[in-house]
Amino acid sequence: SRENHGLLERLTNLASTHMNDMDTIQKLELDLEKLTAQKRTSEEKEKKYKEDSDQKILKLENRNKELQEQKETLEIKLQEKTEEMKEKMDDLTKQLFNDVQKEENQRMILEKNFQNQKQDYEKEIELLRGEIKTLKEEKTQLQHQVQQEIVIQDGLKMEVGQLTKQAQKIPELQKEIELLQTQKLDVEKQAQSQKRELREKMSEVTTQLLESYDLEDVRSRLSTEDLEHLNEDGELWFAYEGLKKATRVLESHFQSQKEIYEKEIEGLNFKVEHLSQDINHLQKLFREENDINDGIRLEVSRLTSENLVIPDLKQQISELENQKLDLENRLQEQTVKLKEMSNRLHYELEGDRTQQRTNEAQNETDVKEERVKVTTQELEGLSNGLMQDEIQDEVKSKIKQETTRLTVENMDLEEKLDMKDRIIKKLEDQIKTLTKTIEKTEAHVPALSKEYIGMMEYKKEDEERIIQNLILDLKPRGVVVNMIPGLPAHILFMCVRYADYLNDADMLKSFMSVTIDGIKQVVKEHSEDFEMLSFWLSNTYYFLNCLKQYSGEEEFMKCNTPRQNKNCLKHFDLSEYRQILSDLAIRIYHQFIIVMENNIQPMIVPGMLEYESLQGISGLKPTGFRKRSSSIDDTDTYTMTSILQQLSYFYSTMCQNGLDSELLKQAVKQLFFLIGAITLNSLFLRKDMCSCRKGMQIRCNISYLEEWLKDKNLQSSNVKETLEPLAQAAWLLQVKKITDDDAKEICEHCTSLSTVQIMKILNSYTPIDDFEKRVTPAFVRKVQAMLNNREDVPQLMLDTKYLFQVTFPFTPSPHALEMIQVPSSFKLGFLTRV
Repeated sequence: SRENHGLLERLTNLASTHMNDMDTIQKLELDLEKLTAQKRTSEEKEKKYKEDSDQKILKLENRNKELQEQKETLEIKLQEKTEEMKEKMDDLTKQLFNDVQKEENQRMILEKNFQNQKQDYEKEIELLRGEIKTLKEEKTQLQHQVQQEIVIQDGLKMEVGQLTKQAQKIPELQKEIELLQTQKLDVEKQAQSQKRELREKMSEVTTQLLESYDLEDVRSRLSTEDLEHLNEDGELWFAYEGLKKATRVLESHFQSQKEIYEKEIEGLNFKVEHLSQDINHLQKLFREENDINDGIRLEVSRLTSENLVIPDLKQQISELENQKLDLENRLQEQTVKLKEMSNRLHYELEGDRTQQRTNEAQNETDVKEERVKVTTQELEGLSNGLMQDEIQDEVKSKIKQETTRLTVENMDLEEKLDMKDRIIKKLEDQIKTLTKTIEKTEAHVPALSKEYIGMMEYKKEDEERIIQNLILDLKPRGVVVNMIPGLPAHILFMCVRYADYLNDADMLKSFMSVTIDGIKQVVKEHSEDFEMLSFWLSNTYYFLNCLKQYSGEEEFMKCNTPRQNKNCLKHFDLSEYRQILSDLAIRIYHQFIIVMENNIQPMIVPGMLEYESLQGISGLKPTGFRKRSSSIDDTDTYTMTSILQQLSYFYSTMCQNGLDSELLKQAVKQLFFLIGAITLNSLFLRKDMCSCRKGMQIRCNISYLEEWLKDKNLQSSNVKETLEPLAQAAWLLQVKKITDDDAKEICEHCTSLSTVQIMKILNSYTPIDDFEKRVTPAFVRKVQAMLNNREDVPQLMLDTKYLFQVTFPFTPSPHALEMIQVPSSFKLGFLTRV
């Protein structure tokens, strides 16, 4: 019963399927009927299209025949015109060759005459120069003598002025002497009169005393008794003592007055003697001055007689200069005539050439316009009417034939034009040779080539202008094209050489400090401008190398030429400034790397991980994971090509700014490390990216980066090593992970990944489809057991801020300083090459 029930169910199922199949068959029959009807209608339409296309093709063939006939007529006309033009050109070339030969003959004659005249004039000029030299020497001698005599005259005039002043003082001194003599006489008279008065007073006093005492009475009174009586009180003694005192006072007063008068007399005598000596000295000087004045008068008369000869010499010199000017004017007239002749020939050739080109261009444009119109009409008709593949192939073949025919005709015309251009170029070359010979004859006095010693002369007050124009206002885009790498650095070093040449320590110190401050300022102002940072990193590096190359140290002079060794610094050691510049260059390099990393960092995860360039992977997603809307939206803007384009932009700007190849390799290595580190870190954090297909995508992107390195000739550097951890992670995602041999191979191959990183990838591995298998926990434990013996850092995430140590290798500059010129765009006209 169960078997019957099962058979009945199967029969019912088969009946239902049969009914469904019958329905589908009926539907297919209906579809076939519809398709047959559509086929009939399409066949009818095809017949109509074929008939229309045949008619159009017949019309096009008739039109093509007409165009070919027109073309043949135009070709005949062209040939006739070209033959006429050839004949005209032949006639013109013959005439030009004849004229050129005539002019060459005339030029040869003129050159011979000119050379003969030039030799004669040169001989005369040499003789005149010799005479002028002798006259100049005589003139300089006379001027030197006159200057010496003028100096002597000035000195004598000064002395005469002093003597006249002193002579003017003589009468005043004589008057003073007379006054002093009169004063002396008056003093002597006063002293004599005072002596007389004293004597008279003394005599009067004595007479009064004698008169007051009567001698007889006194004698009568002066008895022995009276004398004893009188002498008892001591009156006589007191009287005698009073008289002695009075006489002493008078004598002392008289002596003091006598001493005062004697001193005054001695002082007046001394003044008189001194004035008499001055008068004698002035009289001697006056006599000497008279003698000198007589000699000066004789010398002046002699010089005046000699100066009368100078105007004659001046007239001779002016005559010689006039003769020289006449000769130069004649030479200029001859050169102007030759230039006019050459210009006429040049203009005639240019006119013929332009006429010929315009005629040919018009003919070509007319023919091409007609053909283009025909082809466009054909294409429009065919595109509107012909829809079948066979008709399109026929039209394409016809268009190809027409285009090949047109290209062949264009090639023929271009060959003809090339032939005519060659003839015209030959004529132009002949004209150029003629103009060069004329210029050579014009430059009869050869200009002496100035030798430069590789320095820039500047003034101390111009330092701010140099820094402003050469550092702060300089734009890299206007400088880089067709220029010596590091030209601003070389100009700065030439200024340093000038300060060293002057042996001016203050000037050198101020210039170096101003230069370093200027570089710091421009880097600070443009801290986010990649081109400006690249430009000044390159120039700072070149400036540092110049300071080393021309320092005079033996280790930096090995690759120098003898001329470069002569240009070494003579007086100062700038090793301290070299250290400052090296530190500044390291700062600029770090900022330069930060700017590059900020520009490329948003592209790394979308371009390396999320964007899927391999076909067949984009539709597959691991089960159990939602889409990340934000990251998917970002991938619409950034792809792997955008990363490569950004790297190419960095590379081209660094090359344009003349960055050293070693520094360039270090910068690229830092960028590749950032790409690998950010990609690997995001891989560790996202399970949806840990699959075999994603490993294939990462491996493909790494190969794009390696191809970029090959294109830039950077494969020999150690840049690829920075991508090794990412490459091993991609390999780990793709490799089979089942047996013990697989585990051993993983341990041996993944040397750049740590144990923690390998275990994270194995645990995060998620298969996308049924072809991939999950990693079993037993296999993960096997790998972990094998990796336990490995000694590495237990670190999962890589440090994306890590910077490799930068080194600035010494590469001597091959450019000679004496050959460097300053472009006008630098606005450094106030500097002069030395």
